Amino acid sequence: MRSADVVIVGAGHGGAQAAIALRQGGFAGSMLVIGDEPELPYERPPLSKDYLAGEKSFDRLLIRKPDFWAERSVEFLLSTRVEAVDPAAHLLTCASGAEVGYGQLIWATGGAPRRLSCEGAGAHGVHHIRTRADIDGLLAELAGVATVAIVGGGYIGLEAAAVLTKLGKRVVLFEAADRVLARVAGPELSAFFEDEHRAHGVELHLLASVAAIETEDGRATGVRLADGIVIDAGLVIVGIGIIPAVAPLLAAGADGGNGVRVDDHCRTSLPDILAIGDCALHANRFAGGAAIRLESVQNANDQATVAARTILGVPTGYDAVPWFWSNQYDLKLQTVGLSIGYDATVLRGDPTARSFSVIYLKHGAVIALDCVNAVKDYVAGRALVAGAVRADRAVLADPTIPLKTLAS
Repeated sequence: MRSADVVIVGAGHGGAQAAIALRQGGFAGSMLVIGDEPELPYERPPLSKDYLAGEKSFDRLLIRKPDFWAERSVEFLLSTRVEAVDPAAHLLTCASGAEVGYGQLIWATGGAPRRLSCEGAGAHGVHHIRTRADIDGLLAELAGVATVAIVGGGYIGLEAAAVLTKLGKRVVLFEAADRVLARVAGPELSAFFEDEHRAHGVELHLLASVAAIETEDGRATGVRLADGIVIDAGLVIVGIGIIPAVAPLLAAGADGGNGVRVDDHCRTSLPDILAIGDCALHANRFAGGAAIRLESVQNANDQATVAARTILGVPTGYDAVPWFWSNQYDLKLQTVGLSIGYDATVLRGDPTARSFSVIYLKHGAVIALDCVNAVKDYVAGRALVAGAVRADRAVLADPTIPLKTLAS
């Protein structure tokens, strides 16, 4: 039976950063990272962008080269899924039946793509975007496909639409809400990206409820909507969120539900078990103290550092300003803060110039910014969000007044 002083379950951004931070902090014990994919840790955001477009090879996605891990005595157990956790025995049971002992455990499993529940959802030609294997499988079928249907108008769906349109495909996108990005942004930003995608030829169907995936001989041939309309498509991409991969921890008695609950030091309710990243349900002051999960590289990396410091005996509470980004066409969207519960917005700049920001306010304080091709606003906005700065709306809206002058 294998064992290690620290076992990290999950070989994504969070798991990799936890291992790096432990070694940087002077941890000299044994370390084992368990991943359910065959690859060493790699960057996931480029999967729906550069990698799908064929502009970046997989070796350029690796977070660190193999020699880096070997030099730091970080061992890996790949293509392995953990199915059970025994907190009392400090023991993991893998799908293969193998057992792994741990001194302390960091759970960094992220989540699995949410699946459609309708008829035909499991047909060949229905794809998700979460892993390298997902994209490789999609690319293997793409050459012979003229029309691609995308279910979901979030970041993943829109990024895939931008790439596939550039590759010459007809793209039809279905969103159940009345606008794209409805969960994460205000109407101004949604309207802008809807116009951009339509201008690039993407066919958007809003308030579109998918009733079934049409199939022939077990393969997807199109999408049928609740109103009976059928759109033919040779390939379907589903991007409707993720389900946090925490079942083994919850079965072992950990507090949680939509994720596993952690304190501000990333400790779960189980002894010697910490959790980080997409699967970690935590109270976040930028969400008004609500318990949330943040699905971002920033959150995974920052929580990984917090978890490492907790294990090293120098605990530091997690209090990082959230940030996100999305690349679509020649547009770089950078978001800082969380717009949850905003009660007013300020439009800064001109969307027709394709460089502007939407500033979100709550009770007069800046809580978030969505910046499109507006890097200076994004950089300065971080301080505004961190300090919950209050400023006159006319000043915020004036692009000739640098936002950095308001943060001092």
